Amino acid sequence: MLLVFILLLTALILPVVRPARGEASPDLSLSNPDANERTKRLYETILRLYGKKMLSSQMESNWRGVSGSEMEYVKAATGKLPAMRGLDFIDNDFDGVVRRATDWDKRGGVVTICWHTGVGISGYKESQEESPDFDRLFLEGTPENVTLTQSWARAARALKELQDRNIPVLWRPFHEFDGQWFWWGRGGPDCFIRLWRLMYRTFTETFGLNNLIWVLGYSGEVKDGWYPGDEYVDIAGSDTYDGSTHLRGWERLQKITRKPLAFHECGKLPDDIRAFERDGAMWAWFMPWHTRYLRENEPERLKAAYDSGLVVTLEDMPKF
Repeated sequence: MLLVFILLLTALILPVVRPARGEASPDLSLSNPDANERTKRLYETILRLYGKKMLSSQMESNWRGVSGSEMEYVKAATGKLPAMRGLDFIDNDFDGVVRRATDWDKRGGVVTICWHTGVGISGYKESQEESPDFDRLFLEGTPENVTLTQSWARAARALKELQDRNIPVLWRPFHEFDGQWFWWGRGGPDCFIRLWRLMYRTFTETFGLNNLIWVLGYSGEVKDGWYPGDEYVDIAGSDTYDGSTHLRGWERLQKITRKPLAFHECGKLPDDIRAFERDGAMWAWFMPWHTRYLRENEPERLKAAYDSGLVVTLEDMPKF
């Protein structure tokens, strides 16, 4: 009885110790054992910063024919540029993405690429409206499978160009899959996991792409049952446009994996960027979406974030 009393008293007196949030597992390495050295160094840089500082990132809209407008807005507001540039292979802009990614890398920045595409036609409309037969999509030699494979080969060629230039890519295909508003999520979690693993193996084994850091981008809900496995993922993420630190997504992701976590799409940033630190949700990076979503952040808000000391910009990005 005395022992029970002592244990209860100790529990009341001692502070509650909670697991540190914003810390990746210390023994992490890239899922692809053949990843090249510069890609490994970028991942190591992200791990070193994780939980301490967030990379500033900005999605571009160059595929719309509006060259560099987001970067110009950020520069005018803050006097600085983001550490990471977000690009999209949408509408077959493979050459343009390679060109802009190369320029950003030369400046010392980081490149992340997503892809709004149909099974075969690269476009936003196709990414949302197509609803393929997944049984035929996965069956080697069917027209659906051939179309998919040929489409992936075009993206792989562009990524190979970047590999040949020794440029690592944070590769974020099939984003917001668990929201199921894009075709790649319409088959449900089992089909998605199979699709993700198929692309992973095709890009790493068939096409020999060793410059990719694989970013798994959930929707804001972060639904259970969609995770392909740690051996196919390097960074997991979620997005929301509600102006918060997205703590809910952070907490759900932490139950799924100990890989580093990214706030891969957002709109308006919190009123005070230190809210990320207070909430314990220090994402590896945050990335406002392009055009009107970026402009929801008035210049004063952006400048305060970029000057906060919590945010890594292009100007102070560590060499990798």
